[in-house]
Amino acid sequence: MSQSTVRDFAEKTGVPLDRLLMQLREAGLSTDDPDAEFSEPEKTTLLEHIRQTHGQREEGEVGTPSQITLKRRSHSQLKVPAGGGEKRAARGSRAATGKTVNVEVRKKRTYVKRSVVEAEAAEQDAQVLERALLADIKAAEAARHEAEEKARQEAEARAAREAEAAEASSAAEAPAEEAPSAESEAAASEEATSIADLEAEQQKADSEAARKKEIEDEKERKRLEAEAKREREAEERAARKAARGKGKARKKAAGGGRRGGAAGVASSAIQQEFEKPTAPVVRDVQVPESITVGELAQRMSVKAADLIKEMMKQGVMATINQAIDQDTAVLLVEELGHRPHIVREDDLEEEVLSQATEPTGTEAPRPPVVTIMGHVDHGKTTLLDYIRRAKVAAGEAGGITQHIGAYKVPTDRGELTFLDTPGHEAFTAMRARGAQVTDVVILVVAADDGVMPQTEEAVKHARAAGVPIVVAVNKMDREDADPDRVKNELAAMEVIPEEWGGDTQFIDCSALNGTGVEALLEAVALQAELLELKAVVDCPGAGIVVESSLDRGRGPVATVLVQNGVLRQGDTILSGTEFGRVRALLDERGERVKSAGPSTPAVVLGLSGLPEAGDEVLVVEDEKKARELADHRREKSRDKRLQAQKAAKMDELFSHIQEQDVKTVNLVIKGDVQGSVEALTQSLTNLSTDEVRITPVATGVGAINESDVNLAMASEALLIGFNVRADAKARRLAQDNDVELHYYSIIYDAIDQLRNAISGMLEPETQEQIIGTAEVRDVFRSSQLGQIAGCLVVDGVVRRSNPIRVLRDNVVVFEGELESLRRFKDDVKEVQSGTECGIGVRNYNDVRAGDQIECYERITIERSL
Repeated sequence: MSQSTVRDFAEKTGVPLDRLLMQLREAGLSTDDPDAEFSEPEKTTLLEHIRQTHGQREEGEVGTPSQITLKRRSHSQLKVPAGGGEKRAARGSRAATGKTVNVEVRKKRTYVKRSVVEAEAAEQDAQVLERALLADIKAAEAARHEAEEKARQEAEARAAREAEAAEASSAAEAPAEEAPSAESEAAASEEATSIADLEAEQQKADSEAARKKEIEDEKERKRLEAEAKREREAEERAARKAARGKGKARKKAAGGGRRGGAAGVASSAIQQEFEKPTAPVVRDVQVPESITVGELAQRMSVKAADLIKEMMKQGVMATINQAIDQDTAVLLVEELGHRPHIVREDDLEEEVLSQATEPTGTEAPRPPVVTIMGHVDHGKTTLLDYIRRAKVAAGEAGGITQHIGAYKVPTDRGELTFLDTPGHEAFTAMRARGAQVTDVVILVVAADDGVMPQTEEAVKHARAAGVPIVVAVNKMDREDADPDRVKNELAAMEVIPEEWGGDTQFIDCSALNGTGVEALLEAVALQAELLELKAVVDCPGAGIVVESSLDRGRGPVATVLVQNGVLRQGDTILSGTEFGRVRALLDERGERVKSAGPSTPAVVLGLSGLPEAGDEVLVVEDEKKARELADHRREKSRDKRLQAQKAAKMDELFSHIQEQDVKTVNLVIKGDVQGSVEALTQSLTNLSTDEVRITPVATGVGAINESDVNLAMASEALLIGFNVRADAKARRLAQDNDVELHYYSIIYDAIDQLRNAISGMLEPETQEQIIGTAEVRDVFRSSQLGQIAGCLVVDGVVRRSNPIRVLRDNVVVFEGELESLRRFKDDVKEVQSGTECGIGVRNYNDVRAGDQIECYERITIERSL
C-alpha cells in the first residue's frame, strides 16, 4: 500500500491541518512538516492517543459554567383612550381620562463560552480522525495480510518446483535401484495429482477470502468517509444557521419588533440550502427545422432575454415569439455551450409514407377503375345510369353532375369501379383527380355535337396521367348523329381509331336505349386485361380521397377509393391534416360493410375533420403517431400561410397604392362537398378584372351557421350557399343585419348571376360618334358675331348643341362648341347634308377656307364581362 503525507491525510478527512499537527504533537510524534510521510505506526500511535484522551476535556471542566443566560425585564404603562363619543362626554371627566394598561417586556440572551465551542469542534475532529485512522489501519492490515498470503503461496510453489526437480535428478541417477512397478507409479501420480488439486483449491479459497476482505474494507472506508462528509456538511449548515440567527437577533434588538422577529426566524427556518454547480451544465438540445426564440431558450434552460442578447451579438434581431431557422438555432446552442441535435421533421412522415409508396406483400388481380369523362350534357351520367340500372341523372341538379361519384358495378365481365366526373368547365381540377386515380378512361362524345372544349381537356388529362382511352360515341339514336365527324375531330387531336391504324377503340352506343353498351363494357374489359392490373392485399390499407362532405348527423364523411391493402372498420387512418378511427364503412348503396379491398369505393366515417379531395388515406398502426403527423402537417400548413403574409415591400406597396381604386367583392362560400366548393371558388375568382376583384374570404363544407354570417358581416361579403342552406339562427341573424344570402344548386347559375352583378359595378364606357362634317368655303366678318365661316355640310348633320372640332389638313387645331348656326338670316338648330350654312365658332377666330368642322356626340355604353 502506498504511503501518504500528513497533508494528504488532512485533506482526505477534512480536518484542519494545524489541528492534525497539534494532535500529532500531543501524541508524542515530533512531526512539524506537513509534507512528511505519515506511516502506519504513526497512525496507530495517534489512534491510541485519541482513544485515551477522548472525553477528558469535559471531565476536566466539570463545575465550570459553559454558558450564561441573562434575563431582563422592563415595565411600562400604556394609556388607552376610552371610546363612546357622546356617552363619554356625558360621563364626565372620569370617563375622559381613559384606561391605563401595565406592560412588561421580557428579554433573554444566552452567551456560550468560546472554549466550549472550540472543545466541541476539537471533539468532532477527534471522532473523524479516529474513524479515518481505524479505516486506514484496517486497510493496511488487509493489504499486509494479502501480501503475506501471496508470498506464502509463492514460497510453496517454489518449494514444489524444487522438490520435483530433485526427484527428477535422483531418478536419472539411479534408474535401476528405484524402478517402481506400474501400479506404484500410477498410485504415486494419483497421489501427487490429488495433493496438487488440494493445494490449488486451498490457494483459490485463500485468494477469494482475501479479495472479499479487501472489498469489505474498501466499503467500510467509503462508508466512514461519507459519514465524515455528512457530519462536516451538517456542521457547516448549523454554523450558517447560527450566523443567520444572530443577524436576525441583532435586527430585532435594533427595533425590528416582535412580529418582524418571529417572521424572520420562520423564514430562516424554512429557507432551503442550494449549492452552486461546480461545473457548467451541458444539455442535449433538440433543434427542429423551425423554432421560436422562447421555446429554444426553454429547451436550454436559459432566460429568453439572455438568448436575445446573444442573438444581438451575432447581428440577429428577433423577439421572443419570432421563429428562427435551424442553422441559426444550432449556432446559438453551440455558442451557449450546449450540444445541438438536429431533428428532421419529415422523418416521421417519411416513415409513415414508406409503407404506402412501396407496399410489400402478395399481389392479386384487382378490378379496373374506369372514369367516364367528356363534355357537359354529352350523356356521361346517363350511360352510367344504364350500366348501374339506377336513375342517377334524374337526381342531379340541372341534369349535370357536380361532384365525383364512385360506384362498383358487377357485370358479366367481372366487377368494374366507375368514377363519374363533371363535364362543366368549372370542374377542371375534379376531372384531373379522376384521371389520376383511374386505369381506363371512357371518353363520351355526343355524335350530334362532336368534340367540345371539355372533351379536349379530358383528352389532355388522360394523356398527362398515361391512361388508355376508350371512346364512346354516344347519342347514336339521334337523326343528326355523325360518328365520322367525331373520329375526324379526335384524329386531329392524335386520338386515332383502331380501324385507321391507331390504338384507340371507338364504340358507337346510345345511353338511352342501351345500344352498344355491352360492346363498350367488353372493350373496357379487354383493355383492363391488357394492363394486367394487380394490387397488394396483405399490407396496410391505402387509398385516395375522391370526395368529402359534412353530414349533420354523421360528421365528416369521406368517399375513399382503396388502392392497396384492405380498409377495415376500426382501423386508424391518416388523410392530409386529419386523422381518426374508422367508425363505419358504407358502400355505394349506403349499406354498412366490414371491409373494403383494392379498387373498392367506400364512404368512411370517423375522421377528425374534412380532408381535401385528392389526399392520400393511410392506415397507421399507432394512433399517437397518426395524431403527431396530422398536427405536424397542420402546423406546417399554418406556417406556410403565415409566411405568405409578409410585410409589404416597396414594389408591393406601390402596387397596393395603385390598386386602391380597384373595387373588391368579398365572398363567403359554403357547399355540400369539397370538390364543388373548390370548383365554385375557382370559377368565381376567375371573374376578377382590373377594376373589380373577387376575393373568397372563407370557404367551407356544411350548412351555413352563425359564424359564417358574422364573418360576412365583418368583411362585408356576399354569402353563397351551394346545395346547402342556413339554419334558423343564421337566417335570423342575416335578416337582422341585411347580409345578402344567395342559394344555388347549379354552378353556372351562380357564375352567371355574379358575372351580372360585377358588370353593374364596372364604370360605363363613353364613346364618341361623328354625326356630321362641314367644309369651310369662305370666311366673313360680322360686327356683332365676329368671324363667320361659310360652310357646306358634306356629310351627316351639324347640330348647334353638339361639340365640334376644327380640322386643318386632317389635323385637329381646335375643340369647342358652336356660337351660332344660321341658314341665310335665320338661326337654325341643325343643317342637313348638302346644305350651305354659316357657322360661328365660340372663342376661336382663326377659321380659314379649306378647314373642316367636325360635329360629334358622346355616347355612354354599359360594360359587361
